[in-house]
Amino acid sequence: MATVFMIIAFIIALAVHEFAHAWSAQLLGDNTARSSGRMTLNPLAHIDPFGTILLPALLILARFPVVFGWAKPVPVNPANFASPRKGMMITSAAGPIANFVAAGIFAVFLNAAVNGVLFFPELGLLFFYGVLINVVIGLFNLIPIPPLDGSNIVAGILPPAAAANYMKLSRYGFLILIALLYLGFFERVLRPLLALIMGFFVR
Repeated sequence: MATVFMIIAFIIALAVHEFAHAWSAQLLGDNTARSSGRMTLNPLAHIDPFGTILLPALLILARFPVVFGWAKPVPVNPANFASPRKGMMITSAAGPIANFVAAGIFAVFLNAAVNGVLFFPELGLLFFYGVLINVVIGLFNLIPIPPLDGSNIVAGILPPAAAANYMKLSRYGFLILIALLYLGFFERVLRPLLALIMGFFVR
């Protein structure tokens, strides 16, 4: 049951994340995601069969220390923004921000379940994973390594030429993340941040 709850929370968190990208892009003048049917909270529109379901499930069952996955990227056309660089910054930041907001909502329901307000307190485990996984996805996507959201935020701050060179790292992004995993970045940097933020949401 715990595994089922983790997968459900993971799928919800990814749907929230991708919807936020699409919604913010729409607000800024780019309707590419909306016309592609991606401006929705329906998880089916965002699921990548391998990255969203199979890989995370295998990692959870194998008790791998770091569970990760991905959804289908939301299509965004920066040329439709009044300011392409600023538009990409805002659209990219919207995903992690939405995850932190979702974590706060799950925390409210978790508190209600723990205090017996809800009729089904067993759902408290689902709400806990809802908080945890949204915080993890929010933090993870803020890592400034292309093509993660944090890289677009950094690229929007850098001078255009430096940003273009910086984004060329996207072809090596996955390898860099694997290297950081083995170098202990997640354990030494992300885990303390995760504990700090979780302490705010879950007391």
